[in-house]
Order: sequence, then structure tokens, then C-alpha cells
Amino acid sequence: MTRIMPKRALLSVSDKKLLVEFAEKLVSHGVELVSTGGTARTLRDAGLEVLDVSEVTGHPEIMGGRVKTLHPTIHGGLLMCRSNDVHCSDAEANGIKPIDMIVVNLYPFRETISKEGVTEADAIEQIDIGGVALLRAAAKNFNDVTTVTAIKDYPTILDELDKGGVCLETRRQLAIKAFGKTSHYDSGILEYLKKADGEVELLDLHYEKVRSLRYGENPHQKAVFFRDPNNHFPNVTNAKLLQDNKELSFNNIIDVDAALKIVTDFERPTATVIKHTNPCGVASADTIDAAFEIAFQVDPMSAFGCIIGLNRECTEKIAQYILDNKLFVEIVAAPSFEPAALELLKKKKRMRLLETGELRLNPNQRDIKTVAGGMLVQNADQYIVSPEDLKTVTTVEPTDDQIRGMLFARKMVKHVKSNAVVFAKFDPETNIERAVAIGAGQMSRVDSVFIATHKGGEEIRGSVMASDAFFPFADGVEEAHRAGVEAIIQPGGSMRDQEVIDRADELGLSMVFTGIRSFKH
Repeated sequence: MTRIMPKRALLSVSDKKLLVEFAEKLVSHGVELVSTGGTARTLRDAGLEVLDVSEVTGHPEIMGGRVKTLHPTIHGGLLMCRSNDVHCSDAEANGIKPIDMIVVNLYPFRETISKEGVTEADAIEQIDIGGVALLRAAAKNFNDVTTVTAIKDYPTILDELDKGGVCLETRRQLAIKAFGKTSHYDSGILEYLKKADGEVELLDLHYEKVRSLRYGENPHQKAVFFRDPNNHFPNVTNAKLLQDNKELSFNNIIDVDAALKIVTDFERPTATVIKHTNPCGVASADTIDAAFEIAFQVDPMSAFGCIIGLNRECTEKIAQYILDNKLFVEIVAAPSFEPAALELLKKKKRMRLLETGELRLNPNQRDIKTVAGGMLVQNADQYIVSPEDLKTVTTVEPTDDQIRGMLFARKMVKHVKSNAVVFAKFDPETNIERAVAIGAGQMSRVDSVFIATHKGGEEIRGSVMASDAFFPFADGVEEAHRAGVEAIIQPGGSMRDQEVIDRADELGLSMVFTGIRSFKH
């Protein structure tokens, strides 16, 4: 295994954490330090001998530091192949010395644009040119040069130097990392500048591996879990696994994501029970304890082996309810857990607990769906229908309590697979909003209504119904009326809207249109 002990290293970093300690170790191995600007000052202040880049190039840093390393003496020192006689003779003729290592982390462009009040001029000044060029040059010549881009790699490099030099395989892996860094860096700049001008025509997605999974949707499928390193909002990828006696599966991750998206939409204490990405129960109440118990009771048979999502801290009372009723729950996801709740739930050896931190919507969340050979990208459906969106289209006006129930059901229905309907009730005495039945994923809307009304039984009487899209025929409304529904919320927009409205009037139902469809394919 070919090891190379560097004789000269160029250091130019924006993040100076552990820089001095690393440089001191390099010097102890006989490495000459070359540096620029603030990095050079930091090293000199620590008592280290440093050669300025301007001394190597014979030219000063100019244009406020924009141009300092873009010079043949620097890039020739990085790109020269030591085994190539022509390269070596050219280097000697032009006074170019080899540079065997670079230590570079780039200007913090993404961190800059994430701050409030940043102007485009501020952002552009944080576009690193010289650093990217150094990384690409060194990475291209990994046979002879070590490319260091991350502080976490400092210990690896020092360990290799203690063994006599950096081996070829390490240099190659560091080069791959460098090209990944520059690609990711450029994609951030592209996305930022394109946002101001409209649609992005070239989309580069950079995700980091979290871990390999046991398998995918089914045991014969391989799977890996990746996360967006720039998304710091509370979500399934950033959640902390508090009880890791059994790792999350492919399907677990998808179900937790569905649970968190639902409860994040609600301001009041809300609980949801998820099976196969669809909710089989949702409730909002004055306390998370009440919301959880009511949500679980919506469809306890379907809740067997469920995922529970909470938008408030998981309490001891919730944990005790799970244990007392011997509920089979795969995962509980919540912003936090009371210590007593943790102690109780740890008795369920195969249950996983996920702590998300305080839930909040990411206004820039994207929804990505893959197709064979491509993908579809859209902004996430975060539209919350308000009373101002409602238009009563029937003779009978909905009551205030019915409107409250309809708005609750409408929040839910956008999270249910199409064709989707949700039946719900609001109880003014207890101030509880709850689902009573859910119909999901049928090819015909009337079939979704039929399934939900049969599952809900007598609980449907006096309820309201939300539909994710318009009713193409009056049959869905008729089926809901037979079960006891009193009010309907739907987007409208069918060619037969008037026929549906007329039938609702004949049946004595109230109906409101929102003008907002929420298909979930």
C-alpha cells in the first residue's frame, strides 16, 4: 500500500475549529505550512511558522481576497504528477514546488442564506471560488495529493501520518468526498439563484446516508435510509431514537413520517393512530391524554400494530393506558416524553420511541415522488382551509359546531390516500374534535363512503363528512345521508356540481365548497 508523507500542505479554512492542533501535528511530522489570510494569522498567533501564499506565487492577495490561490504556482504544485517526467521538468523550469496536502473548508454559503435579512450581494460574497478550485485540483490528483475537507477527518489523517504517510485508498476516499462537497456546494448556489428567477431546470439532490435498513417494503428488497443534511426541521429523519432495541424498518419510517405530518398541522393537542400511512384515528382535545384515548378508540381493530403520533409531550397517563390495555404499538413519536412515561414504555421491549422536539411546519418542504427513470417535485400541501374559504351551496346553512367539525375533518382528509373521505364530530360540551370513520384509497369515491360508514356504524349519525375531491355523482352524498351524515365539506368543481347540490337539498343536508382539492396519490 503506497503511503505518502506530505512535505508541504496548504491550509485555507473558514471553520478554524481544531485547526491549530491539527497544524501542530503536521509540523511535528516535518510538514511545511502554506496558508492565506485569516488562516495564516490564526496559525502565526499560535506560534507556528507559516509561508504566505503570496510568497509562493510572488503576487499579493488582491480584490479584497477574492484572488489569492488562483495561480499556476499553486495549481501546478497540486496537479503535477510526480511520476510524469514532463510535469516534473515543467515544474522545475517554472519554480513550482509540489503541494502534497490541502486542508480546505469552503465559505459558509448555505449557512449565510439561511439567515434572515441576507441580501443577494451578501450571499454572492460567500460563493467560494478559490477553495473549490483547490479541492478539485487536489482531488483529481489523489495519486499524489491528500485532500482534507472535514474537521472530523483530522484524526484519520494524523493516524495515517503516524504510520508513515497517507495511504492511496485513504487519499482516494478523501477525493471522492471532496468532489461530493463541491457538487453539493454548487447545487446550493444554483438553487438559491434560480429561486429568484423561477423554475429550476436542473435539480441535484444531495442526501447523506443514515444507515442501511434490514430490507425495504418487503424482505426481498434491499433498502437504505438517507436524509437531507440541510433540513433541520423536526421530522422523522432528525428524530432521536430513545429506545433502540429494534431498529426502524423501511415501512416504519414512512408511517412515522405520515403521523408527524398529520399532528403538525394541528395547533390544539392532537393524536393520530397510523396504519400503512393512513390514519385510522385522529382527535384534538384540551389535553393530549384525552386526544390520545379518543383517537385510539376510533378504530381499535385497525390500530393493532400501529404508529402513534403526538404533537405534545407523551405523558405518564398515555404510557399507562398503553400498558393497561395491552396495546400492540410499534412506535410512539412525540416532541418529548415525561421521564415516568419513558420508564413505563421501556417495559414494552419491542416498542420504539422517537423524540422529535417541538413540531413546526417547514415552509419550504418539498414533496418528491419517483417514477421509472425520473421524479416529480412539488411543494408540500400545507394549505389549511379556514372559515373564510367556505362557501355554502345548499339551502340549509351549517351550524357553527358543524363548521368546526368540517374544518377538523378537512385537515385530516388531505393526509388520507385518495379517494378519501373522513367523518368527524365536534362536541361543544367537551371541546373535543374527533374522527368517527375514515374511508381511504378506493378507486370509486362512493366505495370509500360505503366502507367508512359501515366501519363507523351508529357513530356516523350526526357527523360531518369531508371529501378530498369533488363528488362526480350524487351517489356518495346519498350513501352518507343513509348513514346519518348531516353536513358535507368538499372542494367542488365537478361537471355535476349542481346535480350533487340539488340532491343534498332534497335530503336536507348542508354542504360547503372550499375550492381547494387535496388529492394524495
